[in-house]
Amino acid sequence: MSAPSPRFPLGPFRPYPDNPILRPRGNSWESANLYNPAAIVEDDQVLLLYRAHAEDIISHVGLARSSDGYHFEREPAPILSPEHPWESRGCEDPRVSKINGTYYLTYTGYDGTTAQLCLATSTDLHDWTKHGPILPTGFDTFAPVDGDHGRTWSKAGVIHPQPIDGLYYLYFGEGAIFYATSPDLLHWTPCPQDQPIHVPTPGTWNERLVEIGAPPVVTDDGLLIFMINGARAGESTRVDYRCGQFAIALNDPTTVIAAMTVPWLRPQTAEELHGLVSNVTFVEGLVWFRDRWLAYYGQSDTTLAVAEYRPDRDDYR
Repeated sequence: MSAPSPRFPLGPFRPYPDNPILRPRGNSWESANLYNPAAIVEDDQVLLLYRAHAEDIISHVGLARSSDGYHFEREPAPILSPEHPWESRGCEDPRVSKINGTYYLTYTGYDGTTAQLCLATSTDLHDWTKHGPILPTGFDTFAPVDGDHGRTWSKAGVIHPQPIDGLYYLYFGEGAIFYATSPDLLHWTPCPQDQPIHVPTPGTWNERLVEIGAPPVVTDDGLLIFMINGARAGESTRVDYRCGQFAIALNDPTTVIAAMTVPWLRPQTAEELHGLVSNVTFVEGLVWFRDRWLAYYGQSDTTLAVAEYRPDRDDYR
């Protein structure tokens, strides 16, 4: 079944009753925490590229496959691990798009002090070419929120897989959300640091920061629908992360024209209220699979969950 034409906002989504669907295991590289997955459909399977680490909190990216979208088999070894100085403390928070047979994986390279948006490419999800940080030194996605302190900090990037007027668009950012353009998917020119396309809203669920979530869904009426994450200070914890959406018109790909004023997902379960970073639901993967939308998210930086939306079911409306 092909996806019916989506509309903004996409949903409503319901958390899967048997969450979490993946947990840390064993004494290996994924023994302490497992969360924040990218998602893609290949050969009638859902593939998750997820972040995990041991007690050292040095993140790697693992690969898991599922024939139903809920029960996954993991590969024993990570597919992406730290190798270079800019990622010495972790390869974090992957997002993935497939374009002309190549997988473009954005992730955060963290060195213990600085977070930088990095890019890796592959044709088989196992052998990766790392292209390093893709934004200029000194670009700080928190600058519009906290002020420009001259540091380098960039996270969270999703690539729209179809070019618009000859250019590819990358939407990125933690703190505020920005865009960048590229003619070749490897070399990216960001918009000015003082001109983000989406910023936190005072007095709301995303008053502390906004962050891009999953790659966009294209609608028949010319919109790109994005999953996003937002945070405010928690009542009993330092943060409260929830999930929202915004939309951009294809004929004006640098302007947000609609945004949800309430989140579609928030921390509710024990896994979402307690963990490495408590009080967190954090979406990074979204796919259409058979007859439903599946949104994959991290729970308190500790476990991995899914929520579903079935357009053919009246009880999902």
